Amino acid sequence: MPKKTTQQSDNQKIKRVKVSRHKRKIRSIGVLTSGGDAPGMNAAIRAVVRTGIYLGVDVYGVEKGYTGLLESRFLRFELGSVANIIQRGGTVLKSDRCKQFHQKKYRQQAVTNLKKAGIDALVCIGGDGTLTGAHLLWKEFGLPVVGVPGTIDNDLFGSDITIGFDTAINTGLHAIDQIRDTASSHDRLFIIEVMGRNSGYIAVDVGIGGGADAIVSPETPLTATQVYKQISRGMNRGKKSSIIVVAEGKKEGSSMKLAEQLKAKYGLDPRVCILGHVQRGGAPSARDRKVASVFGAMAVRELLNGYSDFMTGAEGWQPQIVGLKEAVSRKKEMHTDLLMLAEILAT
Repeated sequence: MPKKTTQQSDNQKIKRVKVSRHKRKIRSIGVLTSGGDAPGMNAAIRAVVRTGIYLGVDVYGVEKGYTGLLESRFLRFELGSVANIIQRGGTVLKSDRCKQFHQKKYRQQAVTNLKKAGIDALVCIGGDGTLTGAHLLWKEFGLPVVGVPGTIDNDLFGSDITIGFDTAINTGLHAIDQIRDTASSHDRLFIIEVMGRNSGYIAVDVGIGGGADAIVSPETPLTATQVYKQISRGMNRGKKSSIIVVAEGKKEGSSMKLAEQLKAKYGLDPRVCILGHVQRGGAPSARDRKVASVFGAMAVRELLNGYSDFMTGAEGWQPQIVGLKEAVSRKKEMHTDLLMLAEILAT
């Protein structure tokens, strides 16, 4: 197959924010997934592999994330290697949380292993921990790297959407719709805990879409009294059942604690439903497959165009790449109008 050019007619439309340049001749690329899995990761892997091969470079899959770098678990990919994976949840490359990678000597070993395998650059798919590791590989050793935002939390600065978020909120919404049937049948109050340790994006989107009476998130850490005031507005107009959506937060048991407080202070008898890891699984939505495909292909093109140490993303409908340091160090703010809308619609 003749080698294709990486430059495309729409290339100038990509917005670039604090992105580094590299001068390496890239003949091969490695791709890995790390941290928590997210629906759509396989679509991103597929896009990296097929775009890379189309543009004339070899592509290697790295099994088990950063652990795979330390153990040289490299697999040469062909076009057919990623057939029939776009619809699958999870990640065919497997994932891991590698504590050793926090130490520079192990990152050095990873770079040495990549060089021995003839891999010139790396595409890392994951969340803030994954992207932080990728940034250090560039900063400390000059290895050309790209981060692709794969996290259901949608909490990375530099992109309005991350891979897996759309599927996660639809999974949560489906659960709320089913729980609402039981809540209505028994005139009950349900507290539904969704994922979101540091970010309330899942809670807010699921809460608005599911018609929740109150939403508790890291951005809106409501007390039991504040929650009661919100749900009591519905009670005052004769509403018999209520739904409260709670982001899991940094400490375990926040939804159970809220239930206990509502019972002790106001005599309510809430039922708690913790959705947990069910939000990470399942076939990715059409939107997540598209986002993952666009981000994966863009990662390879921009890498071969001489850019490094960036994360692929989108601002509205415009594709953009943002420096990894910016992506992991700056906080992505919740839109206050969404929080206000959620409260207005719950009245």
